Amino acid sequence: MSLEEAGEAVGVSRATIHRYEGNQGPVRWVIVEALCRVYDAAEAESAAVIALAKTVRVQGWWKAYADAIPDWITPLITLEDEAAEEWHWANTYVPGILQTRAYASAVIQASEMRAGDDDIARMVDVRMARQDILKRDHPPHLWAIVDEGALMRRVGGYAVMAEQMEHLVISTQSPHVTLQVLPYSAGAHPADSTGFVVIKNLDPTLDVVHLSNRSGALYLEKPVELETHRLVFEYLRSQALSATQSSEMIAGLGEKFATEAREERS
Repeated sequence: MSLEEAGEAVGVSRATIHRYEGNQGPVRWVIVEALCRVYDAAEAESAAVIALAKTVRVQGWWKAYADAIPDWITPLITLEDEAAEEWHWANTYVPGILQTRAYASAVIQASEMRAGDDDIARMVDVRMARQDILKRDHPPHLWAIVDEGALMRRVGGYAVMAEQMEHLVISTQSPHVTLQVLPYSAGAHPADSTGFVVIKNLDPTLDVVHLSNRSGALYLEKPVELETHRLVFEYLRSQALSATQSSEMIAGLGEKFATEAREERS
């Protein structure tokens, strides 16, 4: 049975079956149960495998942070760990993988209103640990397009924003990071109101689109869904400022925020 046939039989994509067979990320026991039926597994074997799926624990570097990682974010982390390239469209905040600790802390504090200081600190630790994939000998290529509004939003205060802008400029000096700004002057565009991430693999059929909101996350794998988001990203890329122009704009914003921070302290 091919990956496509198995996926179609249980209602998931070829990419999902590939990840299940290759031990690449978390599994859902309901999918495992369905696969056991499709594969006509023996009753005892099915029971054993399903029990394993129900009790599986998070693996990899993130195992130490299991208490601070919501179930819906675990697939993103595991997908990033195997990614060849990532495309980020960010229209509200700077992408998490490029955030400074102070900026990330302010964002998480705002979104996790009922969390205590210790829990927030753990969540920030996870976000910082995610960034280690960019420090590998062979990191994935990160291509991020950030809306101008996300850069203008004052998160954490002027000093935090000045530091964040400086960090973005430094990040773009890496050959593995491309950053563009979509200016207000670009006008209307086809992206939805939420940001998204396209996780790209060496095998394009294994690409996944990640969407998240307050209720959790969606992972889109159907060819039509992937193609739609690829087209949207290509459009945004064509309308955004060049990498050089974007760096200049971000550096200018950093100077502006730094000046305002100094004036605020005086």
